[in-house]
Amino acid sequence: MSVQQETVNVDELRWFKSSYSGSDGGDCVEVAAGLDAVFVRDSKMAGSGPVLRVGRSEWASFLALTAG
Repeated sequence: MSVQQETVNVDELRWFKSSYSGSDGGDCVEVAAGLDAVFVRDSKMAGSGPVLRVGRSEWASFLALTAG
């Protein structure tokens, strides 16, 4: 695994709250799709917390594993 500084302005992305996130303010995950990657963040820390960048093919593999 490699770590690199991301140059995408994640504030300009359109974020969606995961349907698996709790409705009571707990476990809130947001996802946004960029041109070549998918971004994931904790909505409770939006704008100030870390953002995970996942390649599109890796994201597709992750979704395939979780759909089963």
